[in-house]
Amino acid sequence: RAPLAQDIVAQGSVLGSMALAWVTPAATAAPSFADRAVGPVASQATSAAVSRGCFSAPQEACGSSGFLATTAAGATIAAAAAGRGRRQVRRRGRGKAATSRAAAKVFIDGEAGTTGLQVRERLEAHPDIELLSLAPELRKDEAARRDALRSADAAVLCLPDDAARAAVELVGDADTVIVDASTAHRVADGWVYGFAEMAKEQKAAITASKRISNPGCYPTGFIGMVRPLVDAGLLPKDVGLTVPAVSGYSGGGKGLIEIYDGPDHEPWGAYGFGLNHKHLPEMAKWTGLEQEPIFCPAVGDFKQGMVVSVPLRLSQLKPGTTPADLHAAWTAHYEGSRFVGVMPLNPDASLERGAFLRPDSVNDTNRLELFCWGNEAKGTAWLLARLDNLGKGASGACVQNLNLALGFDEGAGLGP
Repeated sequence: RAPLAQDIVAQGSVLGSMALAWVTPAATAAPSFADRAVGPVASQATSAAVSRGCFSAPQEACGSSGFLATTAAGATIAAAAAGRGRRQVRRRGRGKAATSRAAAKVFIDGEAGTTGLQVRERLEAHPDIELLSLAPELRKDEAARRDALRSADAAVLCLPDDAARAAVELVGDADTVIVDASTAHRVADGWVYGFAEMAKEQKAAITASKRISNPGCYPTGFIGMVRPLVDAGLLPKDVGLTVPAVSGYSGGGKGLIEIYDGPDHEPWGAYGFGLNHKHLPEMAKWTGLEQEPIFCPAVGDFKQGMVVSVPLRLSQLKPGTTPADLHAAWTAHYEGSRFVGVMPLNPDASLERGAFLRPDSVNDTNRLELFCWGNEAKGTAWLLARLDNLGKGASGACVQNLNLALGFDEGAGLGP
């Protein structure tokens, strides 16, 4: 993907005192000022705003970056008037080709964080999305955020839990689609869980929703392994499971990244000894299990990637179930899946040096890979999921959910 050069521009002197900026591809033919401000369908509304003096003098695209800056008042007044019309047209056209529709305006609330930067980088390459961005000095300004959230077609919340709840309140009754990357709404009523491959009806539910909660990284791996087995009747709902897992240190955000980028850090560290990790509620609810698993997370001295494990005794399963039955249930569940791959049973060829399952092999993708090793003589099985904690575990899933909710191709902006 292209480097984050536009982030550097956005935080420099280009915006000056301007509050909002539409990020548009530099190669796009320059439309009229009214069209550039909020899209072709809003020309009339924008012209009216200009005539009322809501806009300052139009700004030309800044060099090759393709940035266009307008004042907050002008952009949000015109965009609010046009946004509802765009969203209604887009919702009526869900599931159809998006080539004839206006680009969707997306605001990332919390774009300077680890997940926010990754989401932004992916969306900059998206053919059907334009980014609405706040100037750095206004990213914590409530009025500016409210205007951006309400005028966008969709918003991605890359915020702490309490801030994400407050952002939803700021949206109010606006028609904005919200994809929340925090933990705040993952088991909340009225929100759709944004793991499209979790169940056969999940993708349709995401497509129809305006409130989508992005899954956690560890839960994506755990649910991806366990839910198909529960649905197939192979794994009893009252089973007690243990979940060892290891993630790259980027999962801890900027604070942990700074520690590991420095000279003094642990080579590996288990954590979560209070046995009350915030991911536990979603891990139980969205697998259908009657009790939460014992979750044993750890962080390693590598930046990205993760492996989530579920060791099993075959005696925990439906009587007569074999490792081959587990593998067959996965294969049937994920048949035709674009982003979830089921590796062959006992896939020793996937092991580096014939011994090690690397955590970083699918980094910078939206892929989830599932592995099953079994030893029938011992009556045991070992299930593992590998994913990028910043990809399918965060920003990749955000973009996938945006695509579904806005009626675009599911893989747009996500690469191979």
